[in-house]
Amino acid sequence: MPVNYSKHYVIHKMKRKYTVTDRLITKITGWIAGIIIICLAIWGIYSLWEYRTYEYTNDAQIQEYVNPVISRAGGFIVAVKFEENQIVKKGDTLLLIDNREYVIQQAQTEASIQKEIAHLKVLESNIRTIEDAAASNKAQISASKARVWKQELENERYEKLYKEESATKQQLEAVQASLEVYKNEYLASIKSYEASESKVEDIKAEKEVVKAEIERLKALLERHKLDVSYTVITASYNGRMGRRTVEVGQMINLGEVLAFIVDNETDKWVVANYKETQIANMQLGDTVEFVADAFPNKKYKGKIISFSPATGSSFSLLPPDNATGNFVKIVQRVPVRIKVEGDKKEIDKLKVGMNVNVYIPKHNG
Repeated sequence: MPVNYSKHYVIHKMKRKYTVTDRLITKITGWIAGIIIICLAIWGIYSLWEYRTYEYTNDAQIQEYVNPVISRAGGFIVAVKFEENQIVKKGDTLLLIDNREYVIQQAQTEASIQKEIAHLKVLESNIRTIEDAAASNKAQISASKARVWKQELENERYEKLYKEESATKQQLEAVQASLEVYKNEYLASIKSYEASESKVEDIKAEKEVVKAEIERLKALLERHKLDVSYTVITASYNGRMGRRTVEVGQMINLGEVLAFIVDNETDKWVVANYKETQIANMQLGDTVEFVADAFPNKKYKGKIISFSPATGSSFSLLPPDNATGNFVKIVQRVPVRIKVEGDKKEIDKLKVGMNVNVYIPKHNG
């Protein structure tokens, strides 16, 4: 049977081709595997060095003071002077509340003060009038006393004349009656004087009440002025506005949160939640390096300024109670506060709540 040499030649050629391709693939695969092994070795060595040199955690966030803008007066919003994310300066007007009711209350209190001041003037005038009447009554007492004294002498003389039968019984009785009238007038003038003095003291006491009422109204007026000032809500410090929750025409209540403002006047810091087993290798004042997830190619510097007095779980709403019999040991986290240091422009890029990776150099012992 004849042999087909063309067919055998083709098969042999294909086998040679596949062999060269396999060798090339094997060679490339070997190089790639070698590179991967070298990279893993370098990464492992670096990770081991990093582990021995630094205490590391990725459970850390940027923090700074974010304060709510709270209304100290209720009413309708008539103007909103800011937008979300806007930079504001201390004293800038943020919101205006309808102040007409508060202005009316202030005017009413001012009118009440004027009324009490006028009342005080009337009392002072009454005191002067009654003091003049008291002085007249005092003079009347002297005149009545003189008349009584004169009538007593007249009475003694008529009694002698009556005994000597030089005066009639009727004349003596007339003189005695006049004496009694003068005595009663004298007593009445004394009572009138005492009443006038008592009335003056009463009015003086009433004056003190009116003065106290004026002071109370003045304090109330200051409160109303404060209420009027509270209808203009301003920025308490330089910062950046956060979320806005109000609009013109909205009715707000006293104490309601209207917006949030991030304080630019205070430093930023990092709260790094380290395992309790890592704290022994840290000290106050240690220099810290951290990298933000948002800027992986930028290293930031910081300094440890404080350690939390308790673990994070101890400050939770329902702290764990290990005495219940269901104890499972869990490594706790201790918040470490780190002040961010460096160029302000670079620091400003860090926003509240950003995740960061923190590296703190270890201390022996």
